[in-house]
Amino acid sequence: MTVTLASLSQQTGLAVLDHLEQSVSIPVVDGLQAQGDLIVIPLSVVAPSVRPWPDAGWTDVPPEGVELLRGAAGGNPHTLVADPDICRWTTDVSDPDGLAIGIFETSAVAYLLHPEHGATGCTPGAYVIRRQREHEGHRARLVAD
Repeated sequence: MTVTLASLSQQTGLAVLDHLEQSVSIPVVDGLQAQGDLIVIPLSVVAPSVRPWPDAGWTDVPPEGVELLRGAAGGNPHTLVADPDICRWTTDVSDPDGLAIGIFETSAVAYLLHPEHGATGCTPGAYVIRRQREHEGHRARLVAD
């Protein structure tokens, strides 16, 4: 089944902005991907420095999704979306850089949806969701979306 921006928006109840083409098929990627102030990293790329706590509490991702992060000043949400019983999520993460928001594991394609950026899909696997940061000289700051 081809998943489009329109079908994902309808599933979650999260409207996307009018400038996005709603009939487009959502791309599915098996590597790094960025969406505004978030970056999705395969867990194998950052392990063992980033990992779930040994006693991490995991939550199933419901079809309507889980809000991962809301943009600066109460902006648009980044939402993790998956079909029932294929994806779980935890915020119980050890990350020495303090950038990890959480980790998700999925046995089928899961999607990251944002009203302004659209959506991308993640192939089956384990991923870390981190805040992005940018460097200016010797200073680093979080990307504000």
